[in-house]
Amino acid sequence: MSTTFNLDTSTSRANPTPQPMRRLTVPAIRDRKQDGVTAEPIVMLTAYTARQAQLLDAHCDMLLVGDSLGQVIYGLPSTIPVTLEMMANHAAAVVRGSYHSVVVVDMPFGSYETSPQDAFDSAAFLLKESGAAAVKLEGGEAMAETVEFLVKRGIPVMGHVGLTPQAVNVLGGYNARGRSDAEAEKIVGDAVALCEAGAFAIVVEGVVEPIAIAATQETDCPIIGIGASAQCDGQVLVTEDMLGMFERVPRFVKRYADIADTIAGAAETYSAEVRSRNFPGEEQTYQPK
Repeated sequence: MSTTFNLDTSTSRANPTPQPMRRLTVPAIRDRKQDGVTAEPIVMLTAYTARQAQLLDAHCDMLLVGDSLGQVIYGLPSTIPVTLEMMANHAAAVVRGSYHSVVVVDMPFGSYETSPQDAFDSAAFLLKESGAAAVKLEGGEAMAETVEFLVKRGIPVMGHVGLTPQAVNVLGGYNARGRSDAEAEKIVGDAVALCEAGAFAIVVEGVVEPIAIAATQETDCPIIGIGASAQCDGQVLVTEDMLGMFERVPRFVKRYADIADTIAGAAETYSAEVRSRNFPGEEQTYQPK
């Protein structure tokens, strides 16, 4: 049986131990949609570290190493400055921390747009360095040729249409897309083009709901919604948004926890105990025998 290394938190966070690998595959995700219907919606969340992947893995079908790490991890103003090396390093950590989910890694801005060959070189680097199963790239019909080029050469591709964060400077912000008939038609057409080019799944982000429903109905590959519709074939959120790590999040995010307050509260208690010399106590110190 093939194995992967997974962190064993019952012993030491520093020493990984082998765990049987029964990882989902890209074809298994693609085949979840049969005759235009996905009976069980696909679950995807972002992950950037091994420990985060370990906690999410059992509950997800896919883990996305998103270029959103530029903002979430590095405090950058957008995803534009993210590099291939950053993506590869975080994707490798997520692969090490998981054994069930399909790991998909974002191709950062500037790494795939110039030509299909450049896209292949970047994608091959990401997959070889990280062990991830697939890449994700932004753009609609204009990227169909690149998607087909990659898929024919053995690189599974997830598409991304609608609100595309890497194009924020062209779009003029992060507002919902598809409010005009022309834009709505283009977004659905983009999804269809990517699916026909061989994308195994497509993220549809930040669009008015009828567009997401139309894209889901008119494509054969799964549509993963984010700010889209519950009628999509699956859903994805940025994990830190969902956990309540930030004060401001997009309106389409539902907070399932308030981790920011938990962390701040724990740090406050620790600070008070250190300053009052109540920590470390007898339980946390080594005494002579």
